[in-house]
Amino acid sequence: MRSARIQQGLCLAAAAVLIVPASAQPSGEVIESERARFRVETLVEGLRNPWGFVRLPDGRLLITERPGRLRFWKDGELDPDPVQGLPPIFARGQGGLLDIQLHPDHAENGWIYLAYSADIGGRGHTRILRARLDGHRLRDTEVLFSPPDREFTRSGVHFGCRMDFCPDGYLVFTIGDRGVMDQAQDLATAAGKVHRIHDDGRVPADNPFVDREGALATIWTYGNRNPQGLRFHRETGDLWSVEHGPRGGDELNLIRKGLNYGWPKVTHGVNYNGTPITDLTEAPGMESPVVHWTPSIAVAGLDIYLGDRFPGWRGDLFATALAGQHLRRLQMDGRRVAHQESLLRRTGRIRDVRVLDDGLVYVVYDQPGRIVRLVPAD
Repeated sequence: MRSARIQQGLCLAAAAVLIVPASAQPSGEVIESERARFRVETLVEGLRNPWGFVRLPDGRLLITERPGRLRFWKDGELDPDPVQGLPPIFARGQGGLLDIQLHPDHAENGWIYLAYSADIGGRGHTRILRARLDGHRLRDTEVLFSPPDREFTRSGVHFGCRMDFCPDGYLVFTIGDRGVMDQAQDLATAAGKVHRIHDDGRVPADNPFVDREGALATIWTYGNRNPQGLRFHRETGDLWSVEHGPRGGDELNLIRKGLNYGWPKVTHGVNYNGTPITDLTEAPGMESPVVHWTPSIAVAGLDIYLGDRFPGWRGDLFATALAGQHLRRLQMDGRRVAHQESLLRRTGRIRDVRVLDDGLVYVVYDQPGRIVRLVPAD
């Protein structure tokens, strides 16, 4: 347990340490935050439930829309013709076309990785595939990960899924509990876990449960409810994740090999009808969150600022809030959250945040569907 790391004072909406600036609409005016002055530039509009994006070597953005479209954007123009060749997408409830990542050697091998909920006869679960682009079509498509068939369900909730590549070349990704909370503690299922595979889908020999009978060999951690943010810290070597709680109990977690993050045996949240899930918020053998947000902010995407355009933000984590409708800056002191700040308040449901190699912060809005970037004002 890491109960000492739980920042109780940071978890309450009215916490004294949380300084909230005035609501800022993304219209180009200078926004004064605690450690930076910036403007918001709108890049892409007219999207429907965008989930994530990557920037290709030629400068184009490749954007996933949850209803099942993969679209190009470049130089202010959103291509009306989506990329063809996607598999059948289970675009129901929270399911659909989800995260996207480029292989670290994409410029040489062309691999693009997509997370999506597969449509298997009206049932769905999260899959990972890789493919290459050929104009407006995917080719060389390979499914790298699919849960056991018995896990495919008609449920429309808790698919995850975020992906990231670690510097050692492994791909890590998240899958939610699919609304069946006890699956998160079951090592025979993919749901409610963080997974780790080779870039071609093979299982690493040093995964923690690879030799345990009945366990799914791809599992890296378990007891994770619905993680939708995952990012590897390129300087410290830490893997961070944020996950949705139920009614309360959203979490920031430091993801470490083989650990149990407790869901649903421990949580700071309750059922949506107000009834308790458990009376435990911590327990032996289960990792406590570094921070929890109660009431819930519906935390979603996550990234780490390591650029040079905003020196005051260097080393900070940025998390997005859907229901909370803001971008949350987490000021870090080692592995401890020392302070939090809300940015872009009440500007819409924010799904994802990405820091690109230009040192700018890109923000993906689920509703209204658009992508903006934060640019220094000085």
